[in-house]
Amino acid sequence: MPVDPKTPADIDAYIADFPEDVQALLQKVRATVQKAAPRATEAIKYGMPSFVLEGNLVHFAAFKKHIGFFGGSTDGGKLSAETKPYEGPKGSLRFPYDQPVPYGLIRKITQAKAREHRALAVAKRKTPR
Repeated sequence: MPVDPKTPADIDAYIADFPEDVQALLQKVRATVQKAAPRATEAIKYGMPSFVLEGNLVHFAAFKKHIGFFGGSTDGGKLSAETKPYEGPKGSLRFPYDQPVPYGLIRKITQAKAREHRALAVAKRKTPR
């Protein structure tokens, strides 16, 4: 299957395509996710930087006025008060460039998603076939 020439080869290539100030934000989002889910692997999915751990974990992307974060937690609604100011369409979060990026929230979401993914993987392995 041919690769779309517009799709970056990896996260480094994706980030390199943006102005330096946005690159710095993207690198910090990347580092935050890596630290929160050290066993996750990097990938480009849907044309965006992504992390995979027992399936798609989280994705992020730079847009004209914000950084988008996809794969918000289903952590029983425990983070809903914290995510509410950033809610975008279809469960995405939007972090505007003119506001501080909530790296602590990104860490919490990523950790919650990693716990969910590991639990689902364990349950799936225990299910008799």
